[in-house]
Formats: sequence, C-alpha cells, structure tokens
Amino acid sequence: MIALAGVLGVPALAAVLLAAIPSYRLSARLNGVASLIAFSAALSLFWSRPRGGPLIVVDDLNVVFIVLSTFVGFTTSLFSASYISHELQTGRLTPTYLRFYHAMFQVMMFGMNLALVSNNIGLLWVAIELATLSTVMMVGIYRTHEALEAAWKYFILGSVGIALALFGTILIYLAARPELGGGVDGMAWTALVGHAHGFDPALLNIAFVFLLIGYGTKVGLVPMHAWLPDAHAEGPTPISAVLSGLLLNVALYALLRFKMLLSACPGAIAPGPLMIVLGLMSLLFAGIMLYRRRDIKRLFAYSSIEHMGIIVFAFGMAGPLGNFAGLLQMVLHSLTKSAIFFAVGHVAQVKGTQRIADIGGISESHPLLGWSLVVGVAAITGLPPFGVFTSEFLIISSTFARAPLLAVGVVCGLLLALGALLLRLSSVAFGAVRGPVGPVEASYVPMFAHLALVLIAGVYLPAPMVAWFQHIAVLLG
Repeated sequence: MIALAGVLGVPALAAVLLAAIPSYRLSARLNGVASLIAFSAALSLFWSRPRGGPLIVVDDLNVVFIVLSTFVGFTTSLFSASYISHELQTGRLTPTYLRFYHAMFQVMMFGMNLALVSNNIGLLWVAIELATLSTVMMVGIYRTHEALEAAWKYFILGSVGIALALFGTILIYLAARPELGGGVDGMAWTALVGHAHGFDPALLNIAFVFLLIGYGTKVGLVPMHAWLPDAHAEGPTPISAVLSGLLLNVALYALLRFKMLLSACPGAIAPGPLMIVLGLMSLLFAGIMLYRRRDIKRLFAYSSIEHMGIIVFAFGMAGPLGNFAGLLQMVLHSLTKSAIFFAVGHVAQVKGTQRIADIGGISESHPLLGWSLVVGVAAITGLPPFGVFTSEFLIISSTFARAPLLAVGVVCGLLLALGALLLRLSSVAFGAVRGPVGPVEASYVPMFAHLALVLIAGVYLPAPMVAWFQHIAVLLG
C-alpha cells in the first residue's frame, strides 16, 4: 500500500500544497520532488505489489503504463521548472497562473495514475475525465483567443467522446449484471474478465463500438482527432509533451482492457478489425496532413496521431508478436515524442515563434539544440539505430506474414510521414539562420535522458524486459 500511497497520494497532496504556495520557485521545486516520489513509488511495484480489491488492481499490464507515466511526468516537471519560469519573465504568464499550472499538473498526474490502477470501469471513466479536465484548463492557460478556442474545442470534443465512453461503460455493466449482480463487484475488471464467457455478446458488441469511438477520441484516432493539433499548438509545451507521451496512452490502456474483455467472450465480435481500420486510417491521414503543417508544434501533434494509429493497428493485429511490437512502440513513442516537444519548446522560446517559416539554421545558431532535434526526428521516423526502428520493423514484418496488403498500407503511411518530417526538419535545423539567436534557458537534461533511453532500446533490450513484454503480449490475446 505504500507504493499506491506514493503513486496516488503524493500527487493529490502536492496539488493541494501547490495551490497554496505563492512562490513560483518553491512550487516548481515541490512539483519536481512530488513527481520524483511518485516515480520512485511506481518503480517499487516491480518488487512489491499491493493486494487488489474491487476498486484498485496492480498487474503486469498496468505496471508498464504506471512506470512510464510517472517517469515522463517526473522529467516533464524538471523541464517545466525552467520553461514555465521563462514564460513568467516574458509576461506570457502571471504568478497566479503559474501557481495554478503546477497544481493542475499534479491533478493531471493523479487522474492518470488513478485511471491506470483502477479495477472499476466506472472509476476508470471518472479518472480519465479528471485528467482531461485538468489538461483542458492548462491548454487555455495563456488566455489568448487561440488558446481559449483550443481549450473549448478540446473540452467539447472530449466531452462528446467521454459521454460515448460512459454509455459503453453502462452497457458493459448491463451485460455483466445477470452474471455478477449489481453493485461495485460487478464493475471490477478482474470479475468481468473471469465471467465474460457468460455475458450477452450483443450488448458487448454495441458497448465496444461506443467505447472505441469514445476512448478513441482521447487517443486521437481519425476521424475523432480534431482537438489534438489545436491543444498541442496553443498550450504550454510541457503539456504538449504530457498529452502526446501520457494522456493518449491512458485512453489506449482503457481500450486494451475492454479489448481483453471482448476476447474473453466467445460470441462477441473480434475487436481487432475495427482497431486495424481506425489505426490504418489515422496513420495514412496523419502522414498526408504532415505536409501541410506550418506550425512546428502542430506538425508533431500530427506525428502523434500517426504513431497512435500505428500502435492501435499493432494491437488490432494482436498475436504475441503484434502485441509485443505495439507495447514497445507505445513506450518508445512516449519517450521520443516528449523529448521532441522538449526540444521544440526550447526552439519556440529562443525564436519567439512556432511558425516553421520563421525558424531556420538551429543547428548553426544553437548546435546542441539543433542536433538534438535532428536526433529526435530521426528516432521518431523509425531510422536505425533507435528503438522505434525495432518496434516498427516488428509491426511490419508480423503484418506481412499475416496480411501483406495491410503491411503495404503501413509502409506507405510510414514513408509519407518520413518524407514530411525530413522536409520540415531540413528547413528548421539547417540552412540560413532565421529569427533571434538568444541563449536557451531551459534544462536539456530531460531531453537527453529520453533520447538516450530510445537509443539504448535500439541497440539492446534487457532480457527481463523482453520476457515481461512477451508475457503481457500473451495476456492481451
């Protein structure tokens, strides 16, 4: 229970304290310390797991998500400490808004962690909505017309999605009621999966459609993706990193849990084909749209849609290799994309703009930053020797063995995205220097840590980690 107290209790307590602390320097340090404690508590779950109950469960699947979530939350809190203080110095934020930002950051982490450890489908829904509402408020924190518009768009589309997910959750409860009876026990994952063979397949089929559309909106799948580019472009860069690296994964986690539930019911539809269609649509659509982006944060927002499409496609293909590749792709995308947004945040602060046309020659004016961005883009496009190459190679090869035509579609989508990102990278990182050339004030350490992990994963995957992911791949079906 100590580990759960660290994962859940520390962010909740920190949010209350941060809302009351007037000093932005002290609040930034407390934000980082709270995130470090939560990450340390998550690591302890490898050795000591609390006993599950009707509301809370810790198993091999959600430990992956919890550790990843708390790690990226910790590194983002370190990046935020210097990044957000620069926003205060330039007048984009006030001390009051800065206090609000740090408090909401911990509320968001609490919501995501609660969703990941929830054993109750109703509690899962509430936790995801809490995490969403906290990010909505942070997206609009600059209070500009564009930021408020993006926040309202995110709120409205997210509310539609979560409402559909709620309806699907209610249908799951109704399907389980004849077997499990009413009450909290009838909403627990552990009970639902164990008795799914006796559920009404028709109700489960309808429920999954609503759940796929509802939680798929949070994942950013096409055509429910419209909120995501605006939220990334107009919110603070640390929130863009968390949105791409964490919040999309939490919604994906919910989908995987419900996919396991349907797989346990012999008469239910196979969820795989629906996930394959939405995943491939997202990949191809995002690959095309990348060529039309003129805002650097919006560019990488569409890259997130592309990669979530790949990941959902891999889990739709399923099987031990498909699930393993999807899990690895999810972890590496979170690390790489958050590192890229750290770099983009540095670039935007130095140049004073997010417009690609006004940014150029970063590798010459700021060599360390420019080449770090080059490395990040090389990693996210799946070039060797980075870990994303390994996961995408596994996805393509496993798909070729089972459905060659689908594999051609995946390859086309990846090549489209590769061409677009390299085209934009050549303009931003190389060529004539454009825009201001002031110093970078935010820390490089979180960006370097993420890129180093992605590089190591491309060269060597520890045997215990491979065995762990293989076990989860079997559980996912």
